[in-house]
Amino acid sequence: MFLNSMNRKGHNFLAVRRLWHRHLTTGNTRGNLATTVGKREMAVDQDISNITLRIADKVDRNLHLQRGHPLNTIKSMIEGHFKQVSAANPKYQFECIDNLPPMVTTKQCFDELLTPPDHVSRKLSDTYYIDKDHVLRTHTSAHQTELMRMGKDAFLCTGDVYRRDEIDSSHYPVFHQMEGVKIFDPSELPSPSNPSSDESIEYVQQDLKMHLEGMVKAIFGDVEMRWVDAYFPFTDPSLELEVYFQGDWLEVLGSGVIQRKILGNCDLNHTNGWAFGLGLERLAMVLFDIPDIRLFWSDDPRFIEQFRPGEVTKFVPYSKYPPCYKDVSFWKPEGFHENDLCDLIGSVAGDLVETVELIDNFTHPKTNKVSLCYRINFRSMDRNLTNAEVDDLQGQIRGEMVDSLGCELR
Repeated sequence: MFLNSMNRKGHNFLAVRRLWHRHLTTGNTRGNLATTVGKREMAVDQDISNITLRIADKVDRNLHLQRGHPLNTIKSMIEGHFKQVSAANPKYQFECIDNLPPMVTTKQCFDELLTPPDHVSRKLSDTYYIDKDHVLRTHTSAHQTELMRMGKDAFLCTGDVYRRDEIDSSHYPVFHQMEGVKIFDPSELPSPSNPSSDESIEYVQQDLKMHLEGMVKAIFGDVEMRWVDAYFPFTDPSLELEVYFQGDWLEVLGSGVIQRKILGNCDLNHTNGWAFGLGLERLAMVLFDIPDIRLFWSDDPRFIEQFRPGEVTKFVPYSKYPPCYKDVSFWKPEGFHENDLCDLIGSVAGDLVETVELIDNFTHPKTNKVSLCYRINFRSMDRNLTNAEVDDLQGQIRGEMVDSLGCELR
């Protein structure tokens, strides 16, 4: 994998391992909330791991905990709403959890959430693996069963999540999610002796809608909303909530009634509950008018100093530097996946890449070899790029495509 090819640029395997060791040994003060993965040093499996130094370096950033950051403001607004809900109904006190380490087992991330063995999310092309049994969480739902087994019946869990994905203004390999769960006192259900009855499921679903519609009003104000049927492996029935905002329908979250098998695996067969998950970046980009997801990671004072804790203010662009396009054409190697290419490009050029776009797909009529051409748009958010540095980055990318992905350049 790409991690192995980084040695000659100084970003070697041992450096990545040291970073993991630092995180796992200093992030160990979370008491009973620490996962098993966070309680010991973990050696990154050099043959399996697809984690680059760029990704490992994001683990300690915790943007959602930085007071005044737009992501922290959105998080605080949602938590504030559920604190009001808890005050109105003391029976369910929503606990806010935001410090769980992102290293989880594949059992937590996939198996316990009923993700099928052949699901695309389990592939190396989509998920960052530490070793064959441990990953960087792809969603905060990875902590759902852990927290339910601890007896928590109402909680919000927020954290950074990691996915190998395309590169554009709304996709980034690290982003932030919030998971919400409510487990009912069986006596509250319409049929306490049968928590999976149609009446009980309808009761749980209506309670879910009431809570989340209230949350949306707390964030967006009095907006039009609609519920859309959806599918998630871990809820049934499943629903998405959309709001009509600034002239368009915006998907806000996914939710549903927790699958019976998940409840049973947590010794909760006697009751029922709901869960939801949402992305903080998606909401912050809309509410703060932030046009590019890379900006959330900026250390430029012109970005950071625009925002105040607890306030939603519109982002004022401070620059728009010109783009620089570079194309790369190659014969598609066996096993090629676009996410591998995007992760490689991001590892070389970091946030200097704005988009990566497939602009040509050609099959040779005689050999049946497939030729692909991708356009890489280099653009800094903070300064002008020089032709020399873009050419150097493009050269590094082309070299890594040959060495790491087995591409035959054209």
